[in-house]
Amino acid sequence: MVVDENADTTRQENWRAVFPYSPDVKLIHVDTFKDFLVIWERTNGKTRARVWRPNGEDHYMQFDEPGYTMNTALNEEYANHVFRFSYSSFTTPASIYDYDVITRKKILRKQKQVPSYDSSLYRSERVFANGHDGVSVPISLVYRKDLFKFDGSNPMYLYGYGSYGLTIDPSFSTSRLSLLDRGIVFAIAHVRGGGMLGRSWYENGKYRQKENTFKDFISVTEFLIAQKYTRSDRLAIKGASAGGLLVGAVINTVPHLYKAAILDVPFVDIVNSMLDQSLPLTVIEHEEWGNPYDPEVFSYLMTYSPYDNIRPLKYPNILITAGINDTRVQYWEAAKYTAKLRSVNKGSLVLLKMNMNQGHLGAAGRYEHLFELAFEYTFVVLQILCNT
Repeated sequence: MVVDENADTTRQENWRAVFPYSPDVKLIHVDTFKDFLVIWERTNGKTRARVWRPNGEDHYMQFDEPGYTMNTALNEEYANHVFRFSYSSFTTPASIYDYDVITRKKILRKQKQVPSYDSSLYRSERVFANGHDGVSVPISLVYRKDLFKFDGSNPMYLYGYGSYGLTIDPSFSTSRLSLLDRGIVFAIAHVRGGGMLGRSWYENGKYRQKENTFKDFISVTEFLIAQKYTRSDRLAIKGASAGGLLVGAVINTVPHLYKAAILDVPFVDIVNSMLDQSLPLTVIEHEEWGNPYDPEVFSYLMTYSPYDNIRPLKYPNILITAGINDTRVQYWEAAKYTAKLRSVNKGSLVLLKMNMNQGHLGAAGRYEHLFELAFEYTFVVLQILCNT
């Protein structure tokens, strides 16, 4: 809001909106310079940088890729006509750019070196699945162009999270190239409960609307199969932490749609954990999941709790990981979930990898995470690429 220099600043009728509110736009933050502002927004599932100058000039930076991760970088010079930002996508390695607000040109300052990488070999897409209630659910995916067959025979590795309003934007991974170069399609399902499409996208996938998260993921799966990106016997899925709850709920509902599933430090025993107020995160997460001491909330949580809805089914082959020092999702959730699955599942592989020296965010050390990732990728490749 601005007020004319000689006007009474206390009277609302003298206020003038410079950036009127829009329900379709989420304001992230603002970078302030002497002669312009950079307003960082999220709209239509993308982060945008809007450059505004007091003389009325107003424009957005333009990008050609269907999905990307973009953030402000270190900008310490106030009297400057250039600002710096970071950029990455499924096919563009982590990069640092300067943007000149006068010439409207981007200048690449640094890009992560990836030996023998050729971005022209890969293609990224943003597509939309029709949800159970008619809502369009965005999907980001990437594959190697010369290995994609357009007939549903490609294996796929599908990731989902969908909680706390967190957005999983497409970004580059050197490790992921080892999957893409084997013909595996990688995809992210931007389901409700995350923040991809703003605050309402989050609100409609939390608390008493949590079932939308699971139904969106199922809709995404059915869309990808129908559009011949993959097929069920070549599809592996993954979720970590609250994303593990997502995967656990989905494989209880439609286990036949997946060949394999990875639940990493999964929040699968939600009812018992939310009943235990001695745990560090229980009380502060009532707003996200609800308080199960309320009978209606308890009943609703029981409808989707992965642990409480395990049934005698033919589950996908499953890898469950946990950390003995995890203070966010205690290790016994994964342990008891594994035991119950093994007691009723009909012939599927159920593996538990208990890491004895790490917590919720994985192993410490410069290279240890690569050993974990190699273990995960080995499981995925064996399930959807070798056992077909």
